[in-house]
Amino acid sequence: MEKVLNWIDARFPLTASYKAHLSEYFAPKNFNFWYYFGSLALLVLVIQIVTGIFLTMHYKPDAGMAFASVEYIMRDVPFGWLMRYAHSTGASAFFIVVYLHMFRGLLYGSYRQPRELIWLFGVLIYLVLMGEAFMGYLLPWGQMSYWGAQVIINLFAAVPFIGEDLSTLIRGDFVVGDATLNRFFALHVIALPLVLLGLIAAHLVALHEVGSNNPDGVEIKKLKDPETHQPLDGIPFHPYYTVKDILGVVVFLIVFSAIMFFAPEMGGYFLEANNFIPADPFKTPEHIAPVWYFTPYYAILRAVPPMFGSQFPGVALMGVAVLIFFALPWLDRSPVKSIRYRGPKFKIALGLFVVAFVGLGILGILPSTPLYTLIAQILSVVYFAFFFLMPWYTKNDTTKPVPERVTSK
Repeated sequence: MEKVLNWIDARFPLTASYKAHLSEYFAPKNFNFWYYFGSLALLVLVIQIVTGIFLTMHYKPDAGMAFASVEYIMRDVPFGWLMRYAHSTGASAFFIVVYLHMFRGLLYGSYRQPRELIWLFGVLIYLVLMGEAFMGYLLPWGQMSYWGAQVIINLFAAVPFIGEDLSTLIRGDFVVGDATLNRFFALHVIALPLVLLGLIAAHLVALHEVGSNNPDGVEIKKLKDPETHQPLDGIPFHPYYTVKDILGVVVFLIVFSAIMFFAPEMGGYFLEANNFIPADPFKTPEHIAPVWYFTPYYAILRAVPPMFGSQFPGVALMGVAVLIFFALPWLDRSPVKSIRYRGPKFKIALGLFVVAFVGLGILGILPSTPLYTLIAQILSVVYFAFFFLMPWYTKNDTTKPVPERVTSK
């Protein structure tokens, strides 16, 4: 085995990569619960790729056959129902772990120097993931798939000057039809996964270049053992954090399996009842709403009234609500990174932001009423205030002294 390993190492950096990214990659020794979700996101990505490969073996990307092929997978293909439910549950699980992963970044300032590029790659991953989910949502060709795509694509028509041409380009036709389904299938199965894998690789390379953040926001590379040159507050990622992540994986798979086997629809949030009805261009569902992970931005869109007969202000604000995450590393002016040493202003602002995001998500699912629209407008103001006022409240907030070394709390 040693000879085989030496032969491989002479031609491929297997041992060097293992040491650089696992056994000799030193991570802070005070990781906590919030540091499970990065590895869980990678696990869900593997689940989605594997189940997606099996689904494409039997799926027909044809407007006349797509819905029937999904039913065929569910009823006649051996374990086809398992692959379909694992894939649909995985879509929602992906966004749950990504949202929690991003929230951890907000808690501990993981977007701050020197990790700006890690954060930017992460936000790009989030955007591509949204596109991947949107494209995949059309593929079952159910009522909500069809009309959800119709509504979202029509939003692009509100863009001045190029809107109509842009929406036609996305559809591939003047209406959502077979051409739309084919190009969405190609993007969902080939193009966007390749982009996603490239961005994840860049995200991990950037992470291992500067090192992981920690709940104290202390840079462990500053204090090293004079003899071994290893961080005093670091431990090898393997075996310590691989074992820790395995525990998280086991708990996650228990919850994932419970949902997949006993409640795959999750009360209509993961799989809507209308999506078990074939797409009908002549029958609009009573209430059209996107999947739950898009609803905060959908609520922001609906909260903005049309101007001069155009929905463009709402579309623009919805886009800004997503893209503003890119600016976060430069909006935060606090001298400390972690919420442990920040003052009350940031803690209150972050708490209000979470309430606003969750509230907008709930409102985006519900039918639009004057009262709900008013609440959505208030929550939208709170959402954007978190970002636009950040330079002021982070700079003027009271902070606690940051310790020289990481704590075990």
